[in-house]
Formats: sequence, structure tokens, C-alpha cells
Amino acid sequence: MAELRNLSRSECEALLRRGEVGRVALATPTGPHIVPVNYTVSRGDVVVATAPYSVLGSSGRDTLLAFEVDHVEHAQQRGWSVVVRGRAEMVEDPEEVRTLGRLLPRPWASGTRTLYLRIPLDEVSGRRLGGGWDLEATMPQRPTT
Repeated sequence: MAELRNLSRSECEALLRRGEVGRVALATPTGPHIVPVNYTVSRGDVVVATAPYSVLGSSGRDTLLAFEVDHVEHAQQRGWSVVVRGRAEMVEDPEEVRTLGRLLPRPWASGTRTLYLRIPLDEVSGRRLGGGWDLEATMPQRPTT
């Protein structure tokens, strides 16, 4: 059976900076939701773009959110997961919005995403299953600020 180990904060942040796709968990008036999102790390925070009237856009502002990114290799029975919790803030500075528009990965799904939410790394935790592998090598290098 593979060894389960907690990741340090610096290991978690390094993995966050390499990712492109994660999930945001939030509570809404109709119950909990998990929303897959493209993301980037900017100024040390996770930033996602969404539509203003989407579930995330309407219920995620000024709300405590959880964000998760992970990687699993089924054949080798190993993987890792990083979770961030923080109160989301809307990005309103026009210059920062322009910069984020260039940094965020292009979404796979169609639609317009004009609302940027910043999730501060108030709480960061991570775990890995299995040893003998370079966690960062499993993900591409991405531009961040």
C-alpha cells in the first residue's frame, strides 16, 4: 500500500503555480456546488474567471470558498491534491483585469467570463500518495505573477 504524506505549504504553492484546471466548492442558497474552472496564480492568490450571473459569479463573491487542484496516476497508484480555502474577492482594477486576461488559460467551454475572483491562500493543505516521483514534473510550467 502506498504511503500518504502531507505536503508543506511551499510544495503546495509550487504545485498550484503549475496547474490550469481545478474545482471551486461553494455553498449557495440551493445547496453546495462544485464548479470546474481554469485558474492562474496571481500575486500569491488563486484567480478564476467566471460569468457574472453564473453560480460562482452570483454566489462566490465575498464568500468563503474552497479550491482544489490535483493529479492522479491510476496505473502507478499515486497522486497528489492541494486545497485552498479563503474568502473570495472580486478583482476590480482594470489594469489587473487586463493582465489576468492574458495569464488565465483559455477555457475549453464556450462563454464569456468577465468576472475575476481572487481566492487568497488563507488556508493551504496538500497530500501526496506514493513516493519516488517528482510532483512538479507532472504538470506544465505556466506563467504567473
